[in-house]
Amino acid sequence: MKQRVVVYKKLPEHLTEQLQAEFDVTLFDRVNDGNRAAFLEALKHAHGIIGASLPMTNAMLDGAPELKIASTVSVGVDNFDLEYFKKRGLMLAHTPGVLTEATADTIFSLILASARRVVELAEFVKAGNWKGSIGEAQYGVNVHGKTLGLIGMGRIGGAVARRAHHGFGMKILYNNTRPNPEAERELGATFVSKDELLAQSDFVCLMLPLTPETEKMFGAREFGLMKRSAIFINASRGRIVDEVALIAALQDKTIYAAGLDVFEVEPLPADSPLLKLSNVVALPHIGSATHETRMAMAELAVVNLIAGLRGEKVPHLAA
Repeated sequence: MKQRVVVYKKLPEHLTEQLQAEFDVTLFDRVNDGNRAAFLEALKHAHGIIGASLPMTNAMLDGAPELKIASTVSVGVDNFDLEYFKKRGLMLAHTPGVLTEATADTIFSLILASARRVVELAEFVKAGNWKGSIGEAQYGVNVHGKTLGLIGMGRIGGAVARRAHHGFGMKILYNNTRPNPEAERELGATFVSKDELLAQSDFVCLMLPLTPETEKMFGAREFGLMKRSAIFINASRGRIVDEVALIAALQDKTIYAAGLDVFEVEPLPADSPLLKLSNVVALPHIGSATHETRMAMAELAVVNLIAGLRGEKVPHLAA
């Protein structure tokens, strides 16, 4: 009898066919109010699940007694309770590595767009407001030669630092759970305290995973330590930031601007004050959203899932 797999986010056709060749597969392009009951029913018999962008509560997983492995098409695993997986002896697989460069590209695009006011001034032109030579009201700030502060220095942080050092001659400061000798040796990065980083950086880039310890860790105190000319960048997880404090810091000009790919609530509500601020570049969580990267993530997630169900070594386990 074939093992049963539940897919809860649409996969490329060839990957779906690969799973169907070996397993009994139940497909959901996405889970919503209309099909949630059917999804929960399918979980009751699932040996493996694969998908993304759906909080998998412990109560939902309690209803899946035969489950062996969950494979998420993401590097972040904040939609799962890792302690629950450990207690039940379940495997949780994710997709690190393959999205590093695409996400670093997105982060650097936020740095450039925020500093040079790219989105704001593109709209200025489209609205027919460009009547002559621009003046100080449209000036931005330099990126080249400035100081970049990275809070977190993992794979993606290192990729952002490479772009900043080699491409823009930036000074790199970082704060991390432990020093990164490779970044210090190859990029001239300097390990500093978080407060020192905030005080000295022209761009502060948040590069942390969402955990109970990091949730809401960045708030009014941290924004108050930053330069008034500094730009805040977040493409990690929105809930790491106290969004009310961020909005206040931007409105009061405590900081110069922000480039954001993630938010406390996603999709970002249409009435969010962030959307009314000209010094905010807001993107719809596109960090890894390129055709090549999303394909590589899906392929790796399928490899992880198949290995787990075959009893083989899973390439990338988060728990």
